[in-house]
Amino acid sequence: MKRKDILSPNTPRQGGLIGRAIGGAVLRLLGWKLVGQLPDEKKLLIIVAPHTSNWDYIIAMAAKFYLGSQVRYLMKSEINIWPFRSILKWSGGVPVYRFEKTDILAQTIDWLDDEDNVWLGMSPEGTRSKIDKWKTGFLRIAHGAKIPIFIVAIDGKNKCIVFDKLVDPADLKGDLDAQAKILQDYYGARYVGIRPEN
Repeated sequence: MKRKDILSPNTPRQGGLIGRAIGGAVLRLLGWKLVGQLPDEKKLLIIVAPHTSNWDYIIAMAAKFYLGSQVRYLMKSEINIWPFRSILKWSGGVPVYRFEKTDILAQTIDWLDDEDNVWLGMSPEGTRSKIDKWKTGFLRIAHGAKIPIFIVAIDGKNKCIVFDKLVDPADLKGDLDAQAKILQDYYGARYVGIRPEN
């Protein structure tokens, strides 16, 4: 699918021709393609799963650079130091401070509230290892900031990054664990990661 057909008017933008060329070259070299369309939302929480391999990060970053989209991610403040600070900020990193009076989720919600046009990407699994149950932090953030969740899949079987669908967290039923299971089951019924044994 062509880049212009995937982007939306409210997609936060970053980078230029060189970054797009490098991102596109990496995707072609690895044999991956992009499927679907990005939603036209000013604020968005993007969840990406299944997370089963270190290759997930490389492929996701290649897609981000190819599209010229600015998708932010949370990082520990301890690594927000020279010489990494500029690289992490350029790649979309947002430092969170684990030792502040407010917890990381509250810091993230406050940060999202202060932004006009921001997309935050998260892995709901929080690890590459096989887990029975997703963490619920991403749902706390989506509910707290009152922003929609966008489902993005790493489809290892078909070598696609799938821009799947938008979910309003207010429409999810049950407590946070039940809501996380609804989304986890949605992925599990449709997508297999690069290393499904993980």
